[in-house]
Amino acid sequence: MATPDTTPLNTTLAGDFENPTRESWLKLVDKALKGGDFEKRLVSRTADGISIQPLYTRADELKGVQEAKPGQTPFTRGLHANIEGGGWDIRQLHANDDPLNANEAILSDLNAGVSSVSLQMAAPGQFGLPGGVEALATALKDVRLDWARLAFVPGMNFASVLRDLHEHIEVCKFPKGEIDCAINADPLGELARTGTLSEPLDELVSQLADGLGFAREHYAKMRVLLVDARLYHEAGATSGQELAALCASLVWYLRKLEALGQNPADVFSRTAFVLSSSPDIFLTIAKLRAARRLIARIAEETGSVDRVSSLHITAITSQRMMTKRDPWTNLLRTTTACAAAALGGADAITVLPFTWAMGRPDAFALRTARNIQLVCQEEASLGRVMDPAGGSWYIEKLTDDLANKAWSLFQEIESEGGLEAALTSGFLQDSLAKSSKERAKRLAVGKEPLTGTSTFPFLDVDGICAEPHPKAVPLTTAPIIERALEPHRLAEPYEALRDRADLYKEKTGGWPKVFLASLGTVADHTARSTWMKNLLAAGGIEAITPSGFDGPEEAAQAFKKSGVAIACICSSDPLYEEHALATLKALKDAGASHVFLAGRPGGLEKELSSAGLSGYLYAGQDAVCELTRLHEALGVS
Repeated sequence: MATPDTTPLNTTLAGDFENPTRESWLKLVDKALKGGDFEKRLVSRTADGISIQPLYTRADELKGVQEAKPGQTPFTRGLHANIEGGGWDIRQLHANDDPLNANEAILSDLNAGVSSVSLQMAAPGQFGLPGGVEALATALKDVRLDWARLAFVPGMNFASVLRDLHEHIEVCKFPKGEIDCAINADPLGELARTGTLSEPLDELVSQLADGLGFAREHYAKMRVLLVDARLYHEAGATSGQELAALCASLVWYLRKLEALGQNPADVFSRTAFVLSSSPDIFLTIAKLRAARRLIARIAEETGSVDRVSSLHITAITSQRMMTKRDPWTNLLRTTTACAAAALGGADAITVLPFTWAMGRPDAFALRTARNIQLVCQEEASLGRVMDPAGGSWYIEKLTDDLANKAWSLFQEIESEGGLEAALTSGFLQDSLAKSSKERAKRLAVGKEPLTGTSTFPFLDVDGICAEPHPKAVPLTTAPIIERALEPHRLAEPYEALRDRADLYKEKTGGWPKVFLASLGTVADHTARSTWMKNLLAAGGIEAITPSGFDGPEEAAQAFKKSGVAIACICSSDPLYEEHALATLKALKDAGASHVFLAGRPGGLEKELSSAGLSGYLYAGQDAVCELTRLHEALGVS
């Protein structure tokens, strides 16, 4: 037998290379950028203005972060030291106005892997299950509330929901100590959402205090108060503004309830929190981590830090991101948002069905919503590691920056007199409107694409239908604040264009059309003609797309045969230099009412404009504005 080699192995990783430095990396970057601006080319910013660097190193490590563990102050890494079950509660939202149908859907969900139910109740300004113990008992028939968790979306009727639930539990003889449910009373949130209330705010807060006392007496695990930041997100808030509203709402309730004799520590243990979850994975993870840190900071000030570990944060996938057109893309968004919430450590996650923006979800939509969570939990095992993003220099820095930004915005709200005063004066609404306007602009110019809507739209009918949601219970009381928070979806400006195009098609039998005068070979024009086809489809306009023309006369003849009134010249810059002006004149002679050009060949602009070019269409424009102009030219109203 050969003698074994006992020479020691060189196990020094990268031992033969020089120790890299940021300075040496920056030199290589500068060489690659060829003098380009580092900040403009490689540093991006969130909607809150937080910079996202292209590289993070040990120099970005935050002191003390590595030592903090899940379940320990400041709870950034998680509320609990150990993972329970699959890592989070799979919660499905039900807003059915028929108790029997609601019961069928709830049982189907619970039998197929859902662990908790969110039940939306009919109340002023919202639709849902009718009130009364009979309707509630029918919807919850055969639902073991000592096994399945239950959360309500009660609106202004939270006091009656608590009474009805208690009566149902008494009749069913469930052990009250095992009932894990959330009433989710949020009268200030209702004021922000609707602009009015069924009763004076102070009276509703008094009812909330009574509910807290009742829960302490009868139910060890019942949460009564809800601090809901999601409604601010749906009205346009940035992540920082959403967290600031969460802090301001919590502090407002703590002050009001303490004045009514409620101990802050008891209030903390009876409070549920709700945040939105978006497809921006890293920002959602950072937001959930920052939320725990901010809540713990407030708890520390009120002497309630020992109650933080009992808090419960639910993440609900953003309704703002969902589309009515090509709603299959919503499956991708909600899956990503669900994964982000799981990795961020949400205690419960609700995935909105992919047809939610269109109307009432059917059994298939509910099934896909719960299966997204089941795949993330059972197959991807996303809940089996506590705070998997912890220790990442990027995530830790983003969490810290976001928490500091949110705290600064929270202090601004406090300087206005608190959340109620900021809503009454319109300060908060103005801030959210500004953020919403900036986001809509970024979407319109293509900096924040919305797949299936602003990019890669599907022009034809997608075949997805949904019954309309039930009508909301009317608001009958006078406004208390001048402007309620108005939820909106990112896709709405494009969907309005598509709706108008649909009406045009109903009247005329076809989509509004634009002829693409594509010059040269496919290689010459495909970049711009393909871009134009997608742009037009985003506004419900069909592109007539021939394979390409050798010259102006051939393009003009094909245009005349098409019967279309508007044309757009598409090709490369060299062919524009050679043929654009002649093609424009030929198309005008062939009867084109408007002729556009894809791109911006600077040297030709003066000549083309003098020859009657209607305009240029290029990436970076306000697409909604340009498509609206095209609609007007096409007679789409």
